[in-house]
Amino acid sequence: MKVTVDQEKCVSSGQCVMSAPDVFDQREEDGVAVVLTAQPPAGQEEDVRTAAAVCPALAITVVEE
Repeated sequence: MKVTVDQEKCVSSGQCVMSAPDVFDQREEDGVAVVLTAQPPAGQEEDVRTAAAVCPALAITVVEE
């Protein structure tokens, strides 16, 4: 699995951080989401899928490898 965030689309809702806090964070200055690990470790996949599904801006892309 590989995950990315389109920071241009991100609306800083923080849903991704609440769903997968080990994979996502938010920039201090504007709250835009950042990916902490582009290839989440085993056990995090479902949380990442949930984060992508609940993102109101659909800014998260998950590619299954």
